[in-house]
Amino acid sequence: MEGTNDSSPTSDSLVFEINGERFEVPEVDPSTTLLEFLRSRTRFKSVKLGCGEGGCGACVVLLSKYDPVSKQIESFSVSSCLTLLCSVNGCSITTSEGLGNSKDGFHPIHERFAGFHASQCGFCTPGMCMSFFSALANAGKRPRSQASPGFSKLTVSEAEKAITGNLCRCTGYRPVADACKSFAADVDLEDLGINSFWRKGDTGEVRASKLPFYNPKDHTCPYTEVLKDECKSTRILNFQKYSWYTPVTVEELQSLLNSNTVGSGERIKLVVGNTGDGYYKETEKYDKYIDLRYIPELSAVKKDNSGIEFGAALPISKVISYLKEESKLNSCSGGELVFTRVAEHMEKIASGFIRNSASLGGNLVMAQRKYFPSDIATLLLAVGSSVTILTHHKRETITIEDFLYRPPLDPKDVLLSVHIPLLKPTTIDSSAQNNSKMLFESYRAAPRPLGNALPYLNAAFLADICFSKNGILVNRVRLAFGAYGTKHAARARKVEEYLAGKLLSVGVVDEAIRLVKGAIISEDGTSHPAYRTSLAVSFLFSFLDSFANVGSSENLNGSLLEEAAKSNSDIHTRPTRSPPLLLSAKQVVESSREYYPVGEAMPKFGAKIQASGEAVYVDDVPSPPNCLHGALICSTKPLARVTGISFKSNPRPSAVADVISVKDIPKAGQNVGGVAFFGPEPLFAGDIATFAGDVIALVVADTQKHANLAAKTALVDYDTEGLDPPILTVEEAVEKSSFFDIPPFLHPTEVGDFSKGMAEADHKILSSEIKLGSQYYFYMETQTALAIPDEDNCMVVYSSIQTPEFAQVAIARCLGIPEHNVRVITRRLGGGFGGKGLRSMTVATACAVAAHKLRRPVRSYVDRKTDMIIAGGRHPMKIKYSIGFKSKGKITALHLDILINAGITVDVSPFIPNGIITALKKYNWGALSFDIKLCKTNHPSKSTMRAPGDVQGSFIAEAILERVASELSMEVDSVRNINFHTYESLKFFYAFAAGDLIEYTLPSIWDKIARSSGFEQKIAEIGHFNRSNIWRKRGISRVPIVYQVVVNECPAKVSILWDGSIVVEVGGIEMGQGLWTKVKQATAYALSSLQCDGTEELVEKVRVIQSDSLSLVQGGFTSGSTTSEASSAAARLCCNALVERLAPLKKTLQEKTGSVKWDDLILQAHHHSVNLQAHSYFVPESSSKVYLNYGAAVSEVEINVLTGETTTLRTDIIYDCGQSLNPAVDLGQIEGAFVQGLGFFMLEEYLANKDGLMITDSTWTYKIPTLDTIPKEFNVELLNSGHHQNRVLSSKACGEPPLLLAVSVHCATRAAINTARKQLKSWGAVEGTHSTFLLDVPATMPVVKELCGLNTVEMYLKNLLSRSSS
Repeated sequence: MEGTNDSSPTSDSLVFEINGERFEVPEVDPSTTLLEFLRSRTRFKSVKLGCGEGGCGACVVLLSKYDPVSKQIESFSVSSCLTLLCSVNGCSITTSEGLGNSKDGFHPIHERFAGFHASQCGFCTPGMCMSFFSALANAGKRPRSQASPGFSKLTVSEAEKAITGNLCRCTGYRPVADACKSFAADVDLEDLGINSFWRKGDTGEVRASKLPFYNPKDHTCPYTEVLKDECKSTRILNFQKYSWYTPVTVEELQSLLNSNTVGSGERIKLVVGNTGDGYYKETEKYDKYIDLRYIPELSAVKKDNSGIEFGAALPISKVISYLKEESKLNSCSGGELVFTRVAEHMEKIASGFIRNSASLGGNLVMAQRKYFPSDIATLLLAVGSSVTILTHHKRETITIEDFLYRPPLDPKDVLLSVHIPLLKPTTIDSSAQNNSKMLFESYRAAPRPLGNALPYLNAAFLADICFSKNGILVNRVRLAFGAYGTKHAARARKVEEYLAGKLLSVGVVDEAIRLVKGAIISEDGTSHPAYRTSLAVSFLFSFLDSFANVGSSENLNGSLLEEAAKSNSDIHTRPTRSPPLLLSAKQVVESSREYYPVGEAMPKFGAKIQASGEAVYVDDVPSPPNCLHGALICSTKPLARVTGISFKSNPRPSAVADVISVKDIPKAGQNVGGVAFFGPEPLFAGDIATFAGDVIALVVADTQKHANLAAKTALVDYDTEGLDPPILTVEEAVEKSSFFDIPPFLHPTEVGDFSKGMAEADHKILSSEIKLGSQYYFYMETQTALAIPDEDNCMVVYSSIQTPEFAQVAIARCLGIPEHNVRVITRRLGGGFGGKGLRSMTVATACAVAAHKLRRPVRSYVDRKTDMIIAGGRHPMKIKYSIGFKSKGKITALHLDILINAGITVDVSPFIPNGIITALKKYNWGALSFDIKLCKTNHPSKSTMRAPGDVQGSFIAEAILERVASELSMEVDSVRNINFHTYESLKFFYAFAAGDLIEYTLPSIWDKIARSSGFEQKIAEIGHFNRSNIWRKRGISRVPIVYQVVVNECPAKVSILWDGSIVVEVGGIEMGQGLWTKVKQATAYALSSLQCDGTEELVEKVRVIQSDSLSLVQGGFTSGSTTSEASSAAARLCCNALVERLAPLKKTLQEKTGSVKWDDLILQAHHHSVNLQAHSYFVPESSSKVYLNYGAAVSEVEINVLTGETTTLRTDIIYDCGQSLNPAVDLGQIEGAFVQGLGFFMLEEYLANKDGLMITDSTWTYKIPTLDTIPKEFNVELLNSGHHQNRVLSSKACGEPPLLLAVSVHCATRAAINTARKQLKSWGAVEGTHSTFLLDVPATMPVVKELCGLNTVEMYLKNLLSRSSS
């Protein structure tokens, strides 16, 4: 093309490598992402689509390219769901299966992930491995001393931070961090948790020798040498046919932007990293794509005495590196302070794999043009940066402030560079002072400390101060605030003007605070506006108060300022500093060899292939020929007639094959999209959509991308005339008597005489209210299915579902065909948690209807936003309670009125009341009565979610006890003790489920957790800490759980093949809980009773295979925590039958040969026509069908009174697993469940608009826990409570009960808040100081801060001033 540099040859063909394989792509849509190409046009499936926003890390790959400046290959992680394919021209891509695999040998990362039990469902694991490998590969390039053999140059801190941008919903992160830390040069192997490599007591040297060996030379980034040779001469891609242009000079860019090629009205996309697509979802195609990365000026770094100029196309991660390097070079000038702080703050933006491709300029342009809440804009505003922009033919250098506030940039305008000045201590805004010092600080308050979350508010402050006999003089100050609900970051000029020239005093700080409150005001519609203003106050107070710590005490203007300075010494509020992540943790497990290999802590079956990405999920099943793709069109109205569907591009897009709706259901079929225990659910909305999220149609297109685009741009016409208003609250449901029935057999039983109990009470609380919201599953793999028409009017459906049997019924009914014509196959799930039930049937059935009509395969992988809208999630509820209690804390009676929002259909909601009440019965309430109503509302149907009902019941119990303790001014732990069950009261409340006295282990667990956690000592330490610290408060809480489970029926089939290998099918579905692993162990144990030679290695001969609804019937619903034990029991029954058949033959052979090998026995059995396949159907006996699980947790938290941030310092858990089937798997279940509960209680806001449509519908707005939000120290003990005759191999369930223990964090937070409120009261505040208060769920930062007092700083200063005047 015109103006192309001769040294950079152009190409009209896209060339790159993937795992060493060369790809040459002559034709491609320029909007195609690397992820799309990998998953649809290569055999590499390890790269997963988790969100499509760069927010989860499931799609991370390593990108390697030749850097002509350094003449080196540079490698870094990127999010392939956002990286455009055309931008990887000349690059090498490495995916997890490229690091290692089952055929070529696994990489040490894969082996260590498996050995540290760091993979459960496995869907996120390949992305985790690639994020970590990127850090590993780059650590080797650092100028550090060589690490010991088997280790890398990474530090423990760097190893942890490498995966902070990756989400996992299963593991709880601790084992993932351990696997990564095992590579670190400074790791203490004794600090790492349970693994399959070494035994307790092994020395450090022995432990190191047992780790899969890592050699940086053998395990570095592959395939770079070939790439280096080819790409030394950079190949420039100019795909004019497909509108991708790569200018190599600014002049060429100008020419291109102003040429006829880019005609008027054409949409232009300037491309660097394309990460903005993760936030601003593009639904319209661009006419021209212009890649800016090959223009040297836009990637240059220029330094002079005035500062550093960064090319706008530089990735943020490179800017961070340059700033850190420059801060070292300028360590004597004072300018290093700004560079260091800016770099540290930038490290909290997004995640590493986003910062590696997101450009500095792109971030600022989004802030300028689209009002993105940018941290970088705020930082640059504070330091007085300038930018150079190209508008038409003119270059312009303007201040960052003028840049932000000018009219939005034209699509043809280009940001060229950003200049950060080198500020010296003696000057700011041209003013000079002797003995002056420059101070710079930046702040951000966000749900996650280490980034990957937008801030509620960010701030950056620059000050020039000097010291005199009279005190600290503020010469000049710049105060920038951003992300608080205005279009752009802004300076608080009135505050700046007021402070300039002032001697610092408490009065001056107080007035500055008053002024900033008036300056930082959010626009209408911004969430938590008062909280954001209070953050501005907190940050300014922290900054001004920190001045006093710079000089000596003689510079302080009065003793009150000195006191304020001391108060600030405990703040550590600078959230841009990297807090330490995880401390060492203890896992105490007791293996039992009674049922060997059951009880062994062996790695999860398939963990290595999950890590390498070879494990096959539904969306990894190759598309058959002529396969179409579907996307759901959902209602955005809660109750409305659907009068038509059209598309923005009329007629409908050419890629769309059909729009499938209720009219396409076969005549013999029914509008059934799901079947559960209480009847069918509709598939399509029909004439009337009954809730926001109701499925109106399935749009079918040639690719998933086109189907999704069509669904997003579909225009649905609604009409509400003549319809009643929708029911959107439980109060409205009561008013209109809109309820679902609870069958009598599911209604929980009341206990005792409530009236009598109330009459005995000394105190009463009447009609107190609690509200609980919902929680989204956030399984990493969204809903997905593939339907393939088969011969004779049959349908084969691959579905990611917890209940294939029910899906088979639903599809058959919908199509009007016999159930034997429908075959549902499920291999494994990328997470379920109860959410892969009826909603999975919706997707599977919709695909089946489309496939039936079009006579072609149809698949659908639901995008994250749609999945979040339709999923339903946990049941919200409103609770009113009345309680009577004695003066010493003994409760005599409790009555509950509970309104449960069940949504539009019954789903499995009738099970919820029993879960609530059985969990709540963990305390002796004296008498317990209740009235529970299942409210039918125009919301998406709520379904089971891990510990359904139980988690709410447990929280209600704790909230009530907290209130009682508050009323009596007692410690809540004392109230818990007083109302703890004796064995007699346990039987009274739980009847036969209580079991024998020996099984009631909770009292001993309760005492043991107090000792192991140092509970009493911690209480004293926390009291001292809280007296010594004004702005940080700690709390601690000890909480018990009693969790009732039901063991369900389960089928199994075991077959022994000619070579002695064993194939097992069970009704349970593997979804990360280790079900297959436990079944393998149980199978090996049962068959080993034959006592053949070699049976000790029998577990390696067992393979558990995928579920097939025609091969094994009556599979049921994998839920309730007990399917693993039921599946193990069913497999054992099969094995017992096989052993019975084989025993006579074995005896005969043994008499002849003296010993019999397993393989020989099986070969002879085949020759002797012994039936080597057995079926079973496990039905638990009535005495063992229902039982109780026990556990307890102690959690210690620290809250930041200024920001509301809560840090879980330590959690100790003891949980009774009986004799664990696999301690490593169960430990992972306990930690994962606890962290998911932590999300519910502390982080995850499930918000909907006025129509009931979920609006926290992305990784940007819905925040599950990450590595930086879990307990810093996480200690778990599996209590081996010995032989349990009525349990399966003496084991007990553990998948759901530990989730309830996370309420300990919430209760500890409440204790810390209570201390802060007492302090506020001591300063003279009246409002917001009472010890009786309800801490909302989730207890997010705004919630905590509001309860601590939005005006804490003002009250503190007022108190200081009043003391001064008195």
